[in-house]
Amino acid sequence: MPAKTVVFFPEGAFGPTNNCVGIGDVLRERGHRVVFIVEESFAGTLEARGFEERLMRLAPPPSEPEKPGQFWKDFIRETAPVFRKSTFEQLEEFMAPTWQALIDGAKYVDDRLREIIDELRPDAIVEDNVVAFPAIPASGVPWIRIVSCNPLELKDPALPPPYSGLPAADDSEWAAFRAEYERATADMQSDFSAFCQERGAAALSSCEFIHTSPNLNLYLYPAEADYDRTLPLEGRWERLESCVRSSDAEWQIPETLTGGDGALVYLSLGSLGAGDVPLMQRLVESLGATPHRYVVSRGPQHSEYELAPNMAGEEFLPQTSVLPHVDLVITHGGNNTTTESIHFGKPMILLPLFWDQHDNAQRMDEIGFGARLATYGFSDTDLHGAIDRLLADSELHSRLAEIADRLQANPGTRRAADLIEDVAAS
Repeated sequence: MPAKTVVFFPEGAFGPTNNCVGIGDVLRERGHRVVFIVEESFAGTLEARGFEERLMRLAPPPSEPEKPGQFWKDFIRETAPVFRKSTFEQLEEFMAPTWQALIDGAKYVDDRLREIIDELRPDAIVEDNVVAFPAIPASGVPWIRIVSCNPLELKDPALPPPYSGLPAADDSEWAAFRAEYERATADMQSDFSAFCQERGAAALSSCEFIHTSPNLNLYLYPAEADYDRTLPLEGRWERLESCVRSSDAEWQIPETLTGGDGALVYLSLGSLGAGDVPLMQRLVESLGATPHRYVVSRGPQHSEYELAPNMAGEEFLPQTSVLPHVDLVITHGGNNTTTESIHFGKPMILLPLFWDQHDNAQRMDEIGFGARLATYGFSDTDLHGAIDRLLADSELHSRLAEIADRLQANPGTRRAADLIEDVAAS
């Protein structure tokens, strides 16, 4: 195929960016020009991986110079109390303000996106965001939407509402959650839909904040964990199952953890969860009393707490290089960590905080791939018992190993690259 220009526009977070990097690596290996649109705070990170960058902002520059990492430290300090509340309470206190902030960013950056698209004249645009950026559908360029969140975001009346963490087998609270979600978001959704139309894109469907692409839509979730839908998805949808980059740095088990007794467990609550120092201290205290060894992704507040003697860790770890070495994963339930753990055949203990983490935690628990615990209310007995039960479940380990073999034999990054090439060529 003649070389094409493919632009990736992931949300300014590590999960969507890492998914796009894995696909971009494959396209670049095939001779295509791959350009990333990234926030200024990410400047240089994609160039270091060999990609072109185009920078943008989602808000005006601050009056004071920005301190690296300070935004997330402030965010956790102000928001962590909300994570202790139910998913119903989070709708008003976390979900609605977050949607509004995302909408404000989409409005602010629209002109800059048009400049970038006009400059690059790409053959395809790939975006992994939860809100629409009308410059993309209005550009006339074929575009691909990636959904790197729990597939409940693709709504179905016979499935639990997204962000609720409600069980699939009990619909008693579904209607109440849907009604509260619509009440909390209806006005801003209507306003944003009008903005999309003013900027040359289509109106948004009811209760939605992003369009379905007329060209191609991809979502990430293994078939063995996916939900049984009663309504077909509108438009062209393809399930990638997993999308694991191969460009993470190599990793070896630290010497302090080699040869020890017990299993090797990976603890990662993502950059936001790891920024909750009291939560990390609680986990360190509890896990330090077990006979197992722990690899800890320590996060941006790593200097504010100490690890137990049976632990080793760094501020950031090359997760896809760590996972093959461990026996169990303790995670916040982010979609990347959840699908990557399945990709490598690892059972999970899930401690969800917000957004679709509640849905992933519930899903892994109800299909038996892991255990969902109360993030701020677990007891030592709860945590230690879940670890021992999952480690001892040989039938689960065999089942996950079979799934991992299947997923690794057909990498989602290459399948996505094939599909994107087809769109770019047409």
